[in-house]
Amino acid sequence: MEMKKRIALELRNRSPAEVTELVLDNCRSSNGEIEGLSDGLKELEFLSMANVELSSLAKLPQLSKLRKLELSDNSISGGLEVLAERCSNLTYLNLSGNKIKDLSTVEALTNLKNLKSLDLFNCELTNLEDYRDKIFCKLPQITYLDGFDQEDNEAPDSEEEEDDESEEDEYPEDEEDEAGPPGEDEEEDEEEGESDLGEDEEEVGLSYLLKEEIHDEEDDDDYVEDGGEGEEEEYEEEEAVERGEKRKREAEDEGDEDED
Repeated sequence: MEMKKRIALELRNRSPAEVTELVLDNCRSSNGEIEGLSDGLKELEFLSMANVELSSLAKLPQLSKLRKLELSDNSISGGLEVLAERCSNLTYLNLSGNKIKDLSTVEALTNLKNLKSLDLFNCELTNLEDYRDKIFCKLPQITYLDGFDQEDNEAPDSEEEEDDESEEDEYPEDEEDEAGPPGEDEEEDEEEGESDLGEDEEEVGLSYLLKEEIHDEEDDDDYVEDGGEGEEEEYEEEEAVERGEKRKREAEDEGDEDED
């Protein structure tokens, strides 16, 4: 499919000013040049033109918001100064699999001040002695070359991971270390709560027992003072009644004997 037709298809009846991403991989460019891209793509942030037989970037439009540009597996050998002129905010550039042979060709990227990641895999340039050191020297603004930094640390998979790393740098984990491992404070609080609860229960239990003993003693005193004398009097009265009845029965028995 020709590049113009592919662009029309990708737009899907949208206005160019609404598009932020555009993927044109594996289509055909005419005479190795860009066709169909216009300055109307003012909001474009990501553009991919991998394996489209490009040999020139001369017709690249002004894309001031473009941040990521994929140009892998083409036939580009020079003319990279156009990128600094028309895509000044590039942070990621993939030129792997192109025909870049000389360091002087890469020097044209010096003016891309925001460039952080550059890929040159499978370019003849990578066969030069101390290739990585020379590129980092020529382009001091980049952090990653072919996916690794100068200390051979691998680049993150996405910008989100880079953002996470920057946030970790701003907010180190020292605070967590000072506070102790998570959960430790909670366990200590629980233990203190349990011990306090035990002491409270113990105090309540002792108080209850003391109150019960005092109550029992008061009941005994009340019994002696109030009820003790009354019960003795009732007992004496009952004995007197029983003695009177006994005498009466004895008298009746004697009277029955005299009659006989």
